[in-house]
Amino acid sequence: MRSTGNTPRWPSVLWLIRHGQSAGNVARDTAHANGTARIALDHRDVDVPLSSLGIDQARALGHWFAQGEEGQRPQVILSSPYLRALQTAEIFREAGGCHSDLRICLDERLREKEFGILDGLTSAGIRELQPEQAHFRKVLGKFYHRPPGGESWVDVIFRLRALLDTVSLHYAGERVMIIAHQVVVLCMRYVLENLTEAEILEIDAQGDVANCSVTQYELNSQSGRLALQHYNIVAPLEREGTPATNEPDQIVAARG
Repeated sequence: MRSTGNTPRWPSVLWLIRHGQSAGNVARDTAHANGTARIALDHRDVDVPLSSLGIDQARALGHWFAQGEEGQRPQVILSSPYLRALQTAEIFREAGGCHSDLRICLDERLREKEFGILDGLTSAGIRELQPEQAHFRKVLGKFYHRPPGGESWVDVIFRLRALLDTVSLHYAGERVMIIAHQVVVLCMRYVLENLTEAEILEIDAQGDVANCSVTQYELNSQSGRLALQHYNIVAPLEREGTPATNEPDQIVAARG
């Protein structure tokens, strides 16, 4: 959307944040190292919490914003309802990243990509237990492949377009932070920058989105559009000496 007259139709600043490292990321690494078919988790994906490092990462992010870096603090926080994203938002707020009584708004359209029958499987597990889906994904590519019961990137993009309509309607001119997942950050870039499939997959191929990294857009008053200022920066973590991590949320999200 474009501005109408002097009335902005987008936030003045939009930050996209991937949640801190989760227990699922740690379990994924263990499964990969052991060559097992399944990631060992006792929770639904929606209930997977932050790891201890993920807590430190979220706190470092909050301290960064509290100290005035990366512009002013957010006036609006929208979060995926998944526990690891909500915990990131809450710790960010507790660390002074925003006003202490700012309400965190949950929006299910920001949820993790749904993997369906591939949920919890490593790459080796998909090849072993779901060889037909491994073939389909290779032929179609991750952008269009939709596993049974799951979503493709296109499905995620569809719900994010609706989310951005809500953001434009309710939060125009405000400073908005979205805390969600790796695929959400990438798919938001696809929509906001009007990218092609090839362009967004090339960005993805260059490296995973780091946990608690900052991607920032600012409103261009002349064009009336959001312009990318920073992508995937981890300066908030580096400032406090907190290790940065960039594991995929699932093995199935990895490239290749």
